[in-house]
Amino acid sequence: MVPPCAPVGAVGKTAAMKVRLELPFTITTWDVFPDELPPGQQDAPDTGRVVLAKTYAGDDLTGSASGHALMTRGELGASYVAQERIVGTLRGRFGSFVLEHGATMGEGRRTAMRADIVAGSGTGGLAGISGSGMVEHELLTLEVDLD
Repeated sequence: MVPPCAPVGAVGKTAAMKVRLELPFTITTWDVFPDELPPGQQDAPDTGRVVLAKTYAGDDLTGSASGHALMTRGELGASYVAQERIVGTLRGRFGSFVLEHGATMGEGRRTAMRADIVAGSGTGGLAGISGSGMVEHELLTLEVDLD
């Protein structure tokens, strides 16, 4: 029988815990593979792919990440999108999850940054993790729900 004060569907399940995390990292690999410009397009924006690796070493997360990014850089702006698999121990829980993040910036425009945990990507002790935030210079900030 469900206790009268328990929310529907809550039997046998613990509530998710909302946590704000500041996760410092160091980029250990940033290998850029530029795309070739088509003939006659020497003034076209630069585009390319990046293979990346990071080390996370902070109070909340110790671990590593590997992934890929796509980037574009023009005379008046730039943008990137990336996915990385983070493997490590987050607040005492070992597992992994995939983070998708990106930013767009340009002359006369406010910089837009975002980071989202890919739904269903959590494994091990991080199964069920969800959240969002942003990546800045060597700092990932996330608001997450931990099951």
